[in-house]
Amino acid sequence: MYYIKSEESFDAAHFLKKYEGKCGNIHGHRWRVVASICGRQLKSEGNAEGMVLDFSELKDVLKELCERFDHKMIYETDSLKEKTVSALTDEGFLLTEVPFKPTAENFAKYFFDELKQRGYAAHRVEVYETPKNCAIYED
Repeated sequence: MYYIKSEESFDAAHFLKKYEGKCGNIHGHRWRVVASICGRQLKSEGNAEGMVLDFSELKDVLKELCERFDHKMIYETDSLKEKTVSALTDEGFLLTEVPFKPTAENFAKYFFDELKQRGYAAHRVEVYETPKNCAIYED
């Protein structure tokens, strides 16, 4: 089996509703996303000949996925009052709602699933909240 991996990052704020501790407050991270793609065979023609996938293609798709969250506040559906969302939006803040608790574990699965849905043979996705702490989802 062949593997390639690439990484991208984004800066974003989040909070964990019903969490007792610091992470219950709005705070930010430089989220680092490392994705591994696998393949049993290498491409046999075109620009990607001899490759599992052209690195530039993987970099581009990761960048696109990360840009959805870059410099935004990420919040779980129903974790903020409607008037809070409205007030923040009226102030010009960029918000992104997700249907899951915005933990590194859930983001790892989110990025994994997004790659799979786009037809990539995702093997593993690592999401770092800090340089020393990451969550992994793999097939």
